Amino acid sequence: MTIQKIDGKRFAHMVLEGANNLSKNAKMVDALNVFPVPDGDTGTNMNLTITSGAAEVKSSSSDKVGDVASLFARGLLMGARGNSGVILSQLFRGFSKAIEGKSEITSVELAAALENGVDSAYKAVMKPVEGTILTVAKDAARKAVKSAKKISDVVELMQVVVKEGKESLNRTPDLLPVLKEVGVVDSGGQGLLLIYEGFLAVLEGKETPDSSVDEEKMDELVRAEHHKSAQGHMKTEDIEFGYCTEFMVQFEEDKLATSPYDEEAFRNELDKHGDSLLVVSDDDLVKVHMHTEYPGNIMTYAQNYGSLIKIKIENMREQHSTIVKEERPEQKEKPAERKKYGIITVSMGEGIAALFESLGANFVIPGGQTMNPSTEDIIKAIEEVYAENIIILPNNSNIVMTAQQAASVVDENVIVIPSKTVPQGISSLLGFNPSVDPEANESAMKESLSAVKSGQVTFAVRDTKIDGIDIAKDDFMGIADGKIVVSEKDRLEVAKSLLSSMITEDDEIVTVIYGEDAEPEEAENLVAYIEEQFEEVEVELHEGKQPIYAYIMAVE
Repeated sequence: MTIQKIDGKRFAHMVLEGANNLSKNAKMVDALNVFPVPDGDTGTNMNLTITSGAAEVKSSSSDKVGDVASLFARGLLMGARGNSGVILSQLFRGFSKAIEGKSEITSVELAAALENGVDSAYKAVMKPVEGTILTVAKDAARKAVKSAKKISDVVELMQVVVKEGKESLNRTPDLLPVLKEVGVVDSGGQGLLLIYEGFLAVLEGKETPDSSVDEEKMDELVRAEHHKSAQGHMKTEDIEFGYCTEFMVQFEEDKLATSPYDEEAFRNELDKHGDSLLVVSDDDLVKVHMHTEYPGNIMTYAQNYGSLIKIKIENMREQHSTIVKEERPEQKEKPAERKKYGIITVSMGEGIAALFESLGANFVIPGGQTMNPSTEDIIKAIEEVYAENIIILPNNSNIVMTAQQAASVVDENVIVIPSKTVPQGISSLLGFNPSVDPEANESAMKESLSAVKSGQVTFAVRDTKIDGIDIAKDDFMGIADGKIVVSEKDRLEVAKSLLSSMITEDDEIVTVIYGEDAEPEEAENLVAYIEEQFEEVEVELHEGKQPIYAYIMAVE
C-alpha cells in the first residue's frame, strides 16, 4: 500500500491511533522511570496530554490536515502535564505551524513538519538534555528529512521514522549514564515512539495490539478526569451530565453471539449519552467510566454484552454543591479590583496546602508528585486569583515547564519561581515582600531557593541499583535534593540517616512534614532524635497528609 499525501481525515485517524497506542502502554512507560519511586508518571502525563489533543481532533470535521494539526496542537497545549507533556505539546506545536493552511501534505512536508516540531521543542527547554525524548524526536526527524529526498510514499517515510526512533531510543542509555546504570531506555522517548507507531499503523492499514484491562490505570485516568473538572471553576447548575457512573461488564457468550462486541462501536454509542468517557476492555470484560444524565440507559445498553459488576454512581451536582459550600466558600465572586499580587502554589496533601495558605498563598492547585496539573489547570488558577502580578511556585521539577507554558499564553504578568520541592516553595514564599516591585520579589524568591536543603522518604517500587546503592522493592529510600542517599527496610531509620546526612553545623532549622502513611508517634520519635543529636537545631513538625512521601524535610 502506497500513499502519496496525508489529508485531514487520515491525519485525524493517525492522531487517535497514536493516542490509543500510548494509552494502552502508559503503565509500561511509567515503569521506565529511573528512580524506583511510586510516582514515576511520564506515561501518565504523556497519555493525559495526548488525550486532550485527541479530544480536540475528534471534534473536528475538517478535511484539511493543517486544520486538524492546529486543533491537535491546541489540545496538547492546554492538556500538557509534566515536562514530557510540555515537550510533546511543543513538538506538535511546531509541527502544526509548518503545515498551517495546507489541505494535504507530502512526504517532504511531513518530514519538514517533524523537524520544525523538534526546533520548537528544543527552544522551549532551557537546558536540553540528550538521551531524552528530544533526542529521539530529533534523530527521527533528521532521518525523515534526509530520506524524503528519495521517498515519496508517506507510508515508507513513516516506517523510516519509526525505525530510526527505535534505534535512537536504544541509544539513549549511551547518552545518559543513569539510564545505563539502571538498565532502562528513556521513558519520554518510549512514549513518543508509541505515538509514532500508532501513526504508522494507520498508514499501513493495521491496528496496534490490544492490551488487557488495567483497573489501576483506569482509576488513574478517572481521578485525572475529575481533577480536570476543577469544581471551584464552575457552577452547580452548569453541570450538564450529573451522574459520575462507573461499572464493568463481564462478557457472556450467549449475549455476544447475538450482539458481537466491538469496542469502537460500544464507545461511540456511549459517547452519545454523556462526556468524560473512558472505555477499557479485554477478552473477558470491559470497564466504563463516564458522566451521564441517565445512568440506567447506558447500563441497559451495556447489558447486551454481559452482566454488570462493580457498579458505582455518584450525584455530582450534590457533591459539587457541598464542595463549593464547605471547602471553597471564598470562591464566590471576583473582587471588583485586581490585587497587586496573587500567589499560586502546587501541593499534594491538605496539611501542606494549609501551610502554604498560612504563609500567604492565594490559590493552591492540588497536585505534585502523584498528579501533575495541566497547563489549563494553571491558567484557570491564574484567572481565579485575579491579580496584576501572579507568582507561581510549582514545587516540583516536573511542573516548572507546565507553569512556564501557562505563563506564556496569558495576558497577565506571571512570574514562575522554579521551586522543585515543597521545602523550596516554602522558603521562597517566606522571601516574598508585598511592598516591593515584581522584579525585586522575583530576585529575592529565586535566591531563597538555594537557602534550603530538601529531603524525602518514600518506598521503592522495584529492585534496582543506582548511585552505588542497592535498592530492594518495598524498601524505604531517603532522597536528598534529588539524590538517593540511603535505602533500608525500616522507615524511621531511613529518615534518621537521611537527616544525619543533610544537617551540618551551620544549619539552624529543620522542618519535618509527615504524610498520610506516617504515624504521629513515629514523627515525634524522629523529632526527638533530631533534638538529641543536633542540640543547636530548632525543629518544626507539621502534618502534611501528603500521599506517597512519608516524610518531606527542609534543612536550612
